Amino acid sequence: MNKHHQQPFFKTEDFWAITIGSFLLLLALAIYFTLLSEDLKQRITETSAIIENEATKPIKTVAWHEATVELAKLKLSNEPIGKFLKNLTTLPNKWTNNPVEAFYKPATETDMAAENNAVLLARQQALAAEQAAQTVNFQIETLNLSAQAAIEKWQHLLNETEKKKAKLKAGAFSLPHIILLFGFLVVLFGVGAKVQGIAFRQFAKGFALISLISLISVFLAAQNDFKDFGIEYAIWAILLGIIISNTIGTPGWAESALQTEFFIKTGLVLMGAELMIGKILAIGLPGIFVAWVVTPIVLVTTYWFGQNVLKIASKSLNITISADMSVCGVSAAIATAAASKATREELTVAIGLSMIFTAIMMVAMPLFIKFVGMPEVLGGAWIGGTVDSSGAVVAAGAALGDKAMYVATTIKMIQNILIGLVAFCVAIYFATKVEKDAQAPQIGIGEIWHRFPKFILGFVGASILFSILYSSLDKHIANLVLENGILGDFTKNLRTWFFCLAFASIGLSTNFKTLKHHFVGGKPLILYVCGQLLNLLLTLGAAYLMFYKVFPEITATI
Repeated sequence: MNKHHQQPFFKTEDFWAITIGSFLLLLALAIYFTLLSEDLKQRITETSAIIENEATKPIKTVAWHEATVELAKLKLSNEPIGKFLKNLTTLPNKWTNNPVEAFYKPATETDMAAENNAVLLARQQALAAEQAAQTVNFQIETLNLSAQAAIEKWQHLLNETEKKKAKLKAGAFSLPHIILLFGFLVVLFGVGAKVQGIAFRQFAKGFALISLISLISVFLAAQNDFKDFGIEYAIWAILLGIIISNTIGTPGWAESALQTEFFIKTGLVLMGAELMIGKILAIGLPGIFVAWVVTPIVLVTTYWFGQNVLKIASKSLNITISADMSVCGVSAAIATAAASKATREELTVAIGLSMIFTAIMMVAMPLFIKFVGMPEVLGGAWIGGTVDSSGAVVAAGAALGDKAMYVATTIKMIQNILIGLVAFCVAIYFATKVEKDAQAPQIGIGEIWHRFPKFILGFVGASILFSILYSSLDKHIANLVLENGILGDFTKNLRTWFFCLAFASIGLSTNFKTLKHHFVGGKPLILYVCGQLLNLLLTLGAAYLMFYKVFPEITATI
């Protein structure tokens, strides 16, 4: 964003964000596919065959349920290397009253004999009821219903028992592993920083500080009461950084490591791998319409409102806030700020507004949706199209139910794809319209390419690569290696750590004295509120129209 025009591409943070993100993804692919043994493939084939065979019966049998559970238990994290990679990036354990549990939570010894016996008895009763129905080839509906009820009772007891057992297990977080991770990251990012002209030793010293703030932030976010109120790690990281920068002051020796965009752009490259096109298409045209039609309308309208009604002096601040609010929060703000050459202070204003309103909407929207009796699918679509943060979308959707969470997160993923397109369009607009000098030669493709946030290429490339892999592999193999393996056990948490490093850097770089002039007259706040109100209304209307009027058959299958 503030790099010199003539700087070679290989010396930019975009190049190193793509390089580091791609290296981590390719390394993970190589390792996790190596862990996919022939024995594991055979077990997947056999278990899948049982599921497919049992699925032809009128009820979900005991064998179907047990095979489904067996398939879910097949994880590459059970292998030594897979377990090591999972532990390397695992976040602190959830805790309530004892902070020590976040870092060290030993297994709890409790007698579960009564619960296990109840589950065993319920399984025997379910099998007996199922066999009675199977004796007449499932032709008597009352026997089918009786078997189904017995199986559901067994499943309920089993699930409750498994939840209790999970709480008794030792915590997965390991302090030695996280120290090793930070040591690995300081080398990766340090090399990139060195090429960009930052002394490695200075970077390493500052990286130690932001790593400590990041660790404290995810520790606080793991506290159950804070989590219930929607106070996530991003808020803690920014808040802790702000407290330091506005009291004792950010140490001079740490400033070299405050590479906000470097960290978050690398995280966004990893995030691209999670946006698999096949999963997005599964929700059909309703979700695509809500995400890809409403979002650009809100973005353009909000920007116009900021320029022509509020008369915001900085166009880069205006477009960054507009993109932050309409597309997907912090990620879109980073990309748009880079494309429009917004200042660090302007980016901080946009992100600060996003954090505040995300926390409010995450709690308020599910309560409002339940209060008015809104259908779960509609509520999920509304949340997915309006709440900025992906994590907050998942939490808010989950508060309504599984269907709402699925719809909300899928629409948010679809919306996230717009990051690249929005950044590209903003780069063109600002290069050719906003900063065009009538006396200067016409701006060509070179200036547009210079402004374009090139890390988006890594983001899109990762999405395409993982989408191709997901569609070309057997679905169970794809889930095992990609979704539950690389993404679920490794890069998702790794991305969280990258984002947390970025938020800590934002906090340490934020001084209220330099931000004060951006809030004169409350214009940024008014812009965000008005834009979000428009977003809420249009998204709700579009979601209702598409999910319940135009494509009700898709809604019925969700």
